[in-house]
Amino acid sequence: MRIAALKETAPGEHRVALTPETAKKFIALGAAVAVEEGAGANAAITDDAYREAGAEVGPAATVLAGADIVLAVQAPDPAALAGAKDGAWVAASFDPFRHRERVDQYAGAGLEALAMEFMPRITRAQSMDVLSSQSNLAGYKAVIASADEYGRAFPMMMTAAGTVQAARVFVMGVGVAGLQAIATAKRLGAQVSATDVRSATKEQIQSLGAKPIFVEEVAGIEGEGAGGYATEMSEEYRRAQADLVSTHIAKQDIVITTALIPGKPAPRLVTDAQIASMKPGSVVFDLAVAQGGNVEGSQPDETVVRHGVKIIGYANTAGRLAADASALYARNLYNFLSAFWDKETGRPVLDEEIGDAVRLTRGGRVVNEKLVAN
Repeated sequence: MRIAALKETAPGEHRVALTPETAKKFIALGAAVAVEEGAGANAAITDDAYREAGAEVGPAATVLAGADIVLAVQAPDPAALAGAKDGAWVAASFDPFRHRERVDQYAGAGLEALAMEFMPRITRAQSMDVLSSQSNLAGYKAVIASADEYGRAFPMMMTAAGTVQAARVFVMGVGVAGLQAIATAKRLGAQVSATDVRSATKEQIQSLGAKPIFVEEVAGIEGEGAGGYATEMSEEYRRAQADLVSTHIAKQDIVITTALIPGKPAPRLVTDAQIASMKPGSVVFDLAVAQGGNVEGSQPDETVVRHGVKIIGYANTAGRLAADASALYARNLYNFLSAFWDKETGRPVLDEEIGDAVRLTRGGRVVNEKLVAN
């Protein structure tokens, strides 16, 4: 069993799918591990660190030769995987709804694509969940970046020269990223409030010491949507939420939006009119900017100024914390493959529940029901 890890080629992608820690663990399972030279450089991992862990380090063609499994952060062009075995597994993030043509290419190349973002949100798969591990870091980074752009202090400060008021931070969307954003803003001393369409998140918000902002007269989603995500709301709820948010957002210094619906463009949460109601010098961070954006006018990796308000957002937020993001992502991959490792065959054998959920292609065909249905 040969496991290969490649250097990421997507613009701005600084993460790596294998670390010396996980290389050593795969080798302990009996696998041969090879990594492309320079793969970990942007995540502060040297080639020597991989060699010390027991991995082979070399050019891509050498690393891929005879590979049974290829690990990547963002799925590479299948043409770049020449040399891997027929039917080799590629475990990576595929973004299959937006890049369906790439999935078809993987099927045509006879590769077995395993989409890590399709990992089911069940108890036994928590340690394999790349969306959660990366969203956690993204929520933290959103607050840190917003604090840097804000240009004022976050905590209340009482000095001989007078009092500096605490920044007001409003988090929209209370998934993994939103909860981490709340916790980080609280640690920095901000006055934090948050909202979500799922009524069940109110207690989570309160548990972190933030103020929940919810529509009371119209019912929201009581529990979780599919896979732990929110689902689309009724028009009545949208109108009521827009009215509530408009009143609240005008008083905020920083707004962080985190809402995503799998397979669909990010829902619009903040309009230009709402931005205009905010104080000059305020900051809006759009964590969903790469999926179309929650905020009107937001652009990936650009600072847009509207009505004196800075609107920011990164195409790859977790990737800006490359060392930690790589460590967590690599552990997710190891936890996934090692959980199904068969000692007799010396390779992982996936079960139906998780295997069928993440598998996109097999035997030259697209087999995932989420894609076949579309």
